[in-house]
Parts: sequence; structure tokens; C-alpha cells
Amino acid sequence: MCVENTPPPSGRLTRRGVLAGAAALAGTSAVLAGTAPAASASSGARHGSAGRGGDLVVEGGRLLDPATGEVTEDAVVVIAGGVVRAAGSRGQVGRVPAGVPVLRAHGQWILPGLVDAHIHLNTAAEARDAVLKGATSARSGSTNFYQDIAVRELARQAPEQAPRLRAAGVFVTPDLGDTILADPDLAPLARLRDGVRSADALRRVVEVNLARGADTIKTRVNERAGLPEQDPLVQVYDHEQLSTIVAAARRRGKGVLCHSYSEKGCHDAVTAGIRSLEHGAFVGERTLHEMRRRGTYFTPTLTAIAGLAESSDPVLAERGRTYLPVLKRAVLAAHELGVPLAAGTDSSGGTVDPIGREVELMHAAGLSALDAIRTATTGAAKLLGFDSTAGRLARGFAGDVLVLDGDPLADLGVLSRPARVVRAGFAIPAAA
Repeated sequence: MCVENTPPPSGRLTRRGVLAGAAALAGTSAVLAGTAPAASASSGARHGSAGRGGDLVVEGGRLLDPATGEVTEDAVVVIAGGVVRAAGSRGQVGRVPAGVPVLRAHGQWILPGLVDAHIHLNTAAEARDAVLKGATSARSGSTNFYQDIAVRELARQAPEQAPRLRAAGVFVTPDLGDTILADPDLAPLARLRDGVRSADALRRVVEVNLARGADTIKTRVNERAGLPEQDPLVQVYDHEQLSTIVAAARRRGKGVLCHSYSEKGCHDAVTAGIRSLEHGAFVGERTLHEMRRRGTYFTPTLTAIAGLAESSDPVLAERGRTYLPVLKRAVLAAHELGVPLAAGTDSSGGTVDPIGREVELMHAAGLSALDAIRTATTGAAKLLGFDSTAGRLARGFAGDVLVLDGDPLADLGVLSRPARVVRAGFAIPAAA
């Protein structure tokens, strides 16, 4: 059965209502209404009008530029209106603005805020937790009811409350489940006996997502690894169906991230034109070569697979123990071939894993410490289209900063325990 050939919904007419509903689910209605509380005097920043970043000077630490690997001693970073105006040695920066709050980082390291390229943020609390744990920019891996679109708007209005976000809207998957209730324009899909599989049905979900303001599209080629009753090597969409999804997204200038595990599934997804391969435990050499040729990104979500190995469910624990070493080998092979890598935790279910843990696992897979850091800075930022905004602390970039108590090039564990986090010039306490 096909979906009726009706035009896609109007984002202009309905997006406000969808955002309001998603905001209520995410617990962000008050913030979106402009009632966010002002920062306390100890926050180290001054609030301006809604959406404006803070003013702050970070000084005295060692500044690491992930792009070059250069370390600057006794560095100064000047942030005005949430944007870096100057960054470098004290001699290079010269005089700093008078009357601006100062965050002293003597004896510490200064890094740009990290990027989590695969995370599921369903509430305002989760969004803030992600920031506190170092992820000042992120890409959603989809939500059930457009909460990520509301979180993106929260980040624009009150940047200290949420990471800068690329939202994926709802999952393009054969069985939408309760997500069918996320939007009235998805209701016709409830009549489909075989789920969202026909070209019309696939296009409908993509079009509804884009009309509601999604920045990217999330789909799958395999079943889930995190459900013991599913086999993640079973393919749910074929090459033709994936191509339909990609084409529908491209018509609006959007890319597709694809949940994948099996080698055939990975190959079908990559050759269909996806922008990034997610998980990809059994991706093979021929597919990696194809990814290198096409510039397809690999987001392995090692944190999520490592988490399976710690599960109390014996099926999931065995799956994690089996998949993790295979995935680590795939990550190293991808890196050696020149496939671009992006760090993502796949955090979901109310628990936000620190993106620093993913960087540690990248290093454990065989990347150098600097290259591992790049997967959560310059590499992930480029995937998300934030390469002139996030991933570095240089003039014109976002004033997102991590202050660390140790040298990340010697001990990547410090990335998971930031001493302070600065988001758009607002200095906030790190997570306990």
C-alpha cells in the first residue's frame, strides 16, 4: 500500500505548533518563551539579550589548537558576544577589554568545546548535561517527537543550556511505533501493513521531517544492537529504499546519517549516498575505500558498543564483547585509509555519556591522542557543517571552551572531567 499522493505539509503554517509541543515534551517551554533565568554573578559572564553570547576572557593556560597540534603557553582567549575575538599568547593578544569577567586557567589546559556527532537529547536536563560533560556542539541521532528541534531552538535562545545542535527529527524506520503520533501528517502511514517501506512512505517521512525544520535525516539499514530480540545483522532497507531516502533529503540540501552494522548493509548505505555511517561494526575494506572516495564520514559510536559489553542482559553483553574489538579494528582501518572520522556517544535513555570517553576509545583503537581529539573537534565539526564555528579557538569561532586539569595529549581521560566549561562565552561549573 502506498501513501496518498498529497503535498508535503507547510512548515510555515505548522512549525510553531510543533516546536511548542516538542518544547513541552523536552521541558523547555519556559525558556523558548523567553523566561530563562539570568546567570548568577559567579558564572563568569554577563547575559545580554536573548540568544546573545557572553563576554569572557580565559587566560593563563596552555591552549591546544586541534587543527595544527600547536600548543601555546600562557594563552589568552577573548570572547565577546559569544564569539572569539582573539586567541593566542599573551604577547600576541595584547590588551584585553576592561571590565570583562576573567576565567583564570593557570596551570591548566584550554581546548575548544567538543562535538558529539551522534546523541539523542530528549529533555532540557539532558541537553544541559551534555554541555556540562564537554559537548558544546552536537548532532541529534533522532528523537521520537521532535524534541531535538526544540533543543536546537533552546540552544539558540539560551546557549548555556544546550549544545549547538543539528536536529534529525524523527527516525525514518520501517516501524514508527508511537512516533506516528509525533505529527498529524504522519497519520496516513498508520494504515500501511508493511510499515514505512514504499517509496511514497519513505519520502513522506523525510518531507514531514524537513517541513518541521530538521537539519539532517536519520535512517537505518540494519536492526538495532541494543535490543536483545533483534539481530543487528538483519537488513531492513535495501539499496533502492536507501537511495529514495537520500534523494528526498538531497532535494532540500540535507544529508543522511545511517544506522548500520552488516557489511552488505554498510555498502548499500554508502553507495546510496549517505553522508555518514553510524556504528558500522562490520564495515569491510571495499566499503571503506568507497567511503574514502566519496568523503563519507564514519561515526563508530564506540562508547555505545562498549556499553553493551557491560549490560546485565547476557545477549547484549556477549554482543558488545564480540562487536567492540571488531569495531576498533574497523576504526583503525578507516583512519589509515583516510576515511574521515567523527566522535559520537549515541547517548540515550536519559543518560549522557561524556564525549571525552569516545575520544579515549578512538585512541584505544589505534589513533594518536591528537588525531583522536580531532574526531571530536575539527573532524566532527566539519561533518556537521560547523567547521567555521566549532572545533577550534580562533578569531570568529564560537566561544566554547574546555578548561582541563591535565594534558590531554598525555592523558585523554581529562576530557571526560573538564574543570570548567564555557558555552558561547558563559562559564558554567563542570559536572560533578
